[in-house]
Amino acid sequence: MSGSYRAELAKLVRRPASWLLLAITLVLSLVFTYLFPYASIAGGTDGPNTDRTLPMLLPEHLVGNSLGGLPVFLGAIVLILGVLTVGGEYGWGTWKTVLSQGPSRLEVYAGKLLALAAAALVVVLSVFVLGAVAAALIAAAESQPVTWPDAGDLLTGIGAGWLIATMWAMLGAVLAVALRAVALPVGLGLVWMLAVQNLLAAIAAPLLDWVAQVQKGLPGPNAGSLAAALGAPGDTPGVAASVGGGQAALVVAAYLVAFAALGGLLLQRRDIG
Repeated sequence: MSGSYRAELAKLVRRPASWLLLAITLVLSLVFTYLFPYASIAGGTDGPNTDRTLPMLLPEHLVGNSLGGLPVFLGAIVLILGVLTVGGEYGWGTWKTVLSQGPSRLEVYAGKLLALAAAALVVVLSVFVLGAVAAALIAAAESQPVTWPDAGDLLTGIGAGWLIATMWAMLGAVLAVALRAVALPVGLGLVWMLAVQNLLAAIAAPLLDWVAQVQKGLPGPNAGSLAAALGAPGDTPGVAASVGGGQAALVVAAYLVAFAALGGLLLQRRDIG
């Protein structure tokens, strides 16, 4: 497995799409978490929320601000990375070439999942580092005190972010295996994350109690609940405390394992052509 892992990691590092997705993730995180809210302050906007906008941008809220995008928008980008990593072999017709080198299907698949987990950690760490720089610059520009989260909270936040991001990457992987393609899994994954789960939360759940209850077991609401439990702003799309933070972490971890296992089962039993 170590050979497959190193090979998949090398492919991820050398693939331009990986760096493009990372760049998009960081730009979205910076613009929507820090630049747009700070622009309202720098532009002299007076409104009922102005007084509590600046404190939310300071370093002490780094953990929550860094996690806010992962339940929906940033998570969708990680899902795309998962699809590309696994589904690319179908698009390029290289599964047989890879397997002819000796490793089994599950060894190659496990190598891909480990590489995706490493990539998800890089994404989360990058978001935290960029957020720390942006928050420190805002604090300096506004002559505000700089108070960082303690080490325990920071590590908990990074771990939670890694858990959420890896779950979405595993969903992308299993969609790629199930559909043996790239374009359709990406499309279906984005429709689910950006449209369906938001419609369920905003329209169906308030009208139907059983939808509200079922929603508490879905991956998106649990990812949002985990982010909310660690301080993500409540007005961020997909962030809402539907369940407790502990339950949310367990459910997200369960989905991560289930997606990974289902993808391996499908890959082992189905034709790769």
